[in-house]
Amino acid sequence: MKTTALDDAYRLLDASLMFYQGRPVGTAAANDPKGPAAENYRECFIRDFVVSGLVFLADGKVEIVRDFLLAALEVTEREHGNPEQTIHPSVMPASFRIRHDALAERLEGDFGERAIGRVAPVDSVLWWTLLLCATVQASGDRALAARADVQRNLKRVLALCANDAFEVYPTLMVPDGAFMVDRRMGVYGHPLEIQALFYGALRRALHYVERTPENRRLIALGEQRLANLRDYLRRFYWLDLQRLSAIHRFPTEEYGGTGSNLLNIHPESIPEWVTEWLPEEAGYLVGNLGPGRMDFRFFSQGNLLAILFGLTTVRQATRIMSLIEARWGDLVGAMPLKLCFPALSGEAWRLLTGSDPKNAPWSYHNGGNWPVLLWPLVAAALKSGRRPLAERAFEVAAERLPQDRWPEYYDGKGGRLIGRHANLCQTWSAAGLILAHKLLEDPSLLSLLPE
Repeated sequence: MKTTALDDAYRLLDASLMFYQGRPVGTAAANDPKGPAAENYRECFIRDFVVSGLVFLADGKVEIVRDFLLAALEVTEREHGNPEQTIHPSVMPASFRIRHDALAERLEGDFGERAIGRVAPVDSVLWWTLLLCATVQASGDRALAARADVQRNLKRVLALCANDAFEVYPTLMVPDGAFMVDRRMGVYGHPLEIQALFYGALRRALHYVERTPENRRLIALGEQRLANLRDYLRRFYWLDLQRLSAIHRFPTEEYGGTGSNLLNIHPESIPEWVTEWLPEEAGYLVGNLGPGRMDFRFFSQGNLLAILFGLTTVRQATRIMSLIEARWGDLVGAMPLKLCFPALSGEAWRLLTGSDPKNAPWSYHNGGNWPVLLWPLVAAALKSGRRPLAERAFEVAAERLPQDRWPEYYDGKGGRLIGRHANLCQTWSAAGLILAHKLLEDPSLLSLLPE
């Protein structure tokens, strides 16, 4: 079954390749002509391709990844050079497509104009940076990182540290819909996934940006932001029973710099479910944090990436994996892995999602199960010394995904139903299975996303 599943996954990955000027420069998001968003899914999404790109790097197909990086950069540079555009300097496209005119081909990017809700992607430049560094790591091609256009993009990551904001936090503030959770889900502010990506990309950008006098200020800001971000997330985003008990007893309305409840979190905001759900020897990073607000939901991608990028301590990483093991039925279920837990329902669903029918409880981003999360689950388990968890999750996915024709996501509290609005033949579902298998076969591939 494993061999058949991997062969099927490779066929889907190869069929998804997009060609520009005769060279593969990306993979289409899906190859499902009858899918509910078939036209949109024929584009190459930056975050989606990262999974394909890591598979290509592991297979020694560096040129495909290199050409993708430069194609995305070509779209970015052209758009930022357009005087009619007002795109933030650090924004890269969420996706790009290849337009065939009468005499030529051209790349056309989506900077949020075609997205649901018209929100510009914040995560694209972060994922692009991580894949760039993985490419240099795999190939030894330091000349790629030294290119002038690549250096400009690395400085865009560092420039995020210098953004003016009316805040005193080291976290990066973004609107709802600006990353993988691309519809309203109440994650506006400082969602964990963006903080983990920001930390990982910032760390790698600092490693590869040229140490020139003109970059000195950005580098200093980046190094300071990196240290502050790590310490802040480890302290304030962390939740275990000891921390939960402390929040339960928090005083409020404290003034001055010596208080214990610096963000004025009200104990009454602790949801009933978390007290009984959180095991004794487990913990996790909460989904969001801000003044008077703690989002207690478990967001899988942010927690797993935090482990991979060295954002968590060893003890915290161990406790996150213990939580996944103890609450396997809730978080993994019939298909790895639930994007967030628990789902919003009732009045909270109506208010926070805007009554979004696609984000109905236990579906899509609202508690749906996403096969693409298999690879970070396997990677985080291997890094944490929990190989049996990685193997267990892989076997579940390898059994079902080919039978179900590689859905984008699954519905239901246990993840047993193919997503009602899910596209089939989803490229990153197939690539995620391949990458998970490669990591299990050769854990040294974790060095592609080094701390």
